[in-house]
Amino acid sequence: MRLAAEGLFVKVSGVTTEEDALFAVALGANAVSFDVSRSERQVPVSTVGDIVKRLPQGVVAVGAFHHELPQRVVEVANATGLAAVELSGPAAVEDLLYVSERVNHLLRAVPYDAEQLSTAGGVDYLLVPDLDEPAALGASLELLARSGPRTPVIAAGGLDPESVIGVVQHYPVFGVDVRAGIERSPGRIDPVALGEFVANARWAYAHSEVERHFDEWTL
Repeated sequence: MRLAAEGLFVKVSGVTTEEDALFAVALGANAVSFDVSRSERQVPVSTVGDIVKRLPQGVVAVGAFHHELPQRVVEVANATGLAAVELSGPAAVEDLLYVSERVNHLLRAVPYDAEQLSTAGGVDYLLVPDLDEPAALGASLELLARSGPRTPVIAAGGLDPESVIGVVQHYPVFGVDVRAGIERSPGRIDPVALGEFVANARWAYAHSEVERHFDEWTL
C-alpha cells in the first residue's frame, strides 16, 4: 500500500517520547518511528501504543523491528495501532510476505548489498542503507540509480541537516529518514537540528530537477 505524502516523505526515527514525537510532527515530519526491538532507543510496547493514540490523524506511526519473528511483528503492530512496520536484519522472503499481507505498510531496511537490494520483493518501500553510515548511503543510492528499482526508496543511514540537501537534489528518492543526525543524545531529539533537517529537505525537494515517477513504481 502506498504511503500518503505530498512532496517529499520525511520520517524521523529513534523517537522515544511523546514530546519528541509531537514536536517532529509539528515541524513537518510525515512519520515517526519507534524502536520496538532491543536497542539503546528501545521503547516499551505499551508506551508505543500510548504515543500512537495521541498522534494527529494522518501521521504515520512506524515500529522498527530487528531480526524479529514475523508473528511478533504483526502482533505488536496490531496491538499498538502502528500504521507501518520497518524490518531490518535477516528475513526470508516468506517472512516478508507474511508481514506484508497483515500490515498496512512494510518498509525494509537493507544494507549496501546488490543481491539484497535486488531481491527485496514483497515490500512497499526500501530504506537504504540499514546503518548510520554516510559512505554506505552514497554507494547504495548510486547502485539503485543504476539498477532502476521498482520499489520506492527512502534514503536513511547517515543523513543530517547538511547531507540531506545533496541526496534529495540528486537522487529520485521517495523520502528521507533521519535518526542520529538530529539527536542531542541517543533517543533525544535536538529541536534546532530537526528543524534544519526538515527545512533543508523540503527546500532541496522544491529545487531539485530530478525526475520522480512514483506513480510508475509497482507496490
